[in-house]
Amino acid sequence: MTDEAQHRPVSQIDSSVPHSARIFNYWLGGKDNYPADRAAGDRFREVFPEIVDLARSGRQFLVRTVRHLATETPVRQYLDVGTGLPTANNTHEIAQGIVPESRIVYVDNDPLVLAHAQALLVGTPEGATDYIEADLDDPEAILTQAAKTLDLNEPVAIVLMGILAHIEEYDRARAIVRRLMDAVPSGSYLVVRDGADTNEAYSEAISRYNQSGAVPYNLRSREQIAGYLDGLELVEPGLVSCPLWRPDTMDIGTPVELAVLGAIGRKP
Repeated sequence: MTDEAQHRPVSQIDSSVPHSARIFNYWLGGKDNYPADRAAGDRFREVFPEIVDLARSGRQFLVRTVRHLATETPVRQYLDVGTGLPTANNTHEIAQGIVPESRIVYVDNDPLVLAHAQALLVGTPEGATDYIEADLDDPEAILTQAAKTLDLNEPVAIVLMGILAHIEEYDRARAIVRRLMDAVPSGSYLVVRDGADTNEAYSEAISRYNQSGAVPYNLRSREQIAGYLDGLELVEPGLVSCPLWRPDTMDIGTPVELAVLGAIGRKP
C-alpha cells in the first residue's frame, strides 16, 4: 500500500447503523462488526436462512473469477469497488499469488473497512496494492484516484461484487458501469455479482433490511443484471448462479443454485 494511503485519515465510524460490509463479515464468521450489524444479520437470517450460503458463495465466486483472470488473461490490474472488510482470499492475494506484479486498487466508503485495509491489505513488493475511500455513485472520483496506481491505458479488471444493488435507480447503476468501462481499453474485463429477485424469502428479507436504516439493497431481475454486461463478450458459462460459475473440481457435492448471479465480460 502506498504511503499516501497509509496516512490518510479515516472518517468517523457510526456503529449504531448497520452496514452491509460488516453484516457480510458477521455472516462469514468474522469479528469486525457491531451489535447493530449482528442484529440486522440475525433478523435477515430468520427470514432467509440461505443468506449465509449465499454470502459464502459470493466470496468463492470472487476467488474463482480473479484466479481465472490471473491465469487465463493478460490482465494485471484490478479495480475492486465495494470490496468489503478484508478476509481470507482477498483480490490482491489471489492475483498477486499467481502474478506478483499485479496492481490492485480497492474502493469502499465504510471507514471501518478503510481502517482495516490500511493495516492488512499489503501486497507484494513487485506489485502495488492501494485503497481509496470513495462511493460507487461517484465514478469520476474513483477513476481519478485509481489512476494514481493503475495505468488506465492498459487493460483493467473492474470488480463489482454485490455493490451495484446499492444504487437505487437501475438506469443510474447501468450508467455507472458504462462510465467505468468506457475509461478502460479493449481487453479489459467486468466481473459482476448481484442478488437476484428469484426467491420470495430473499425478497422479503431484503424488504425488511431496507427499513433498518442501512443503505438499501435493490434486488434485480436476471435481465437487469445481464444489462450490466451489454456490449461485452461473456466468458463461459455466461451469467449464471454464482455457485455454478466454473465450480472447483475439488468442491464436495453438487453446487446448488442460489439467488445470486455472476459473470465475467470482456471489452472487445
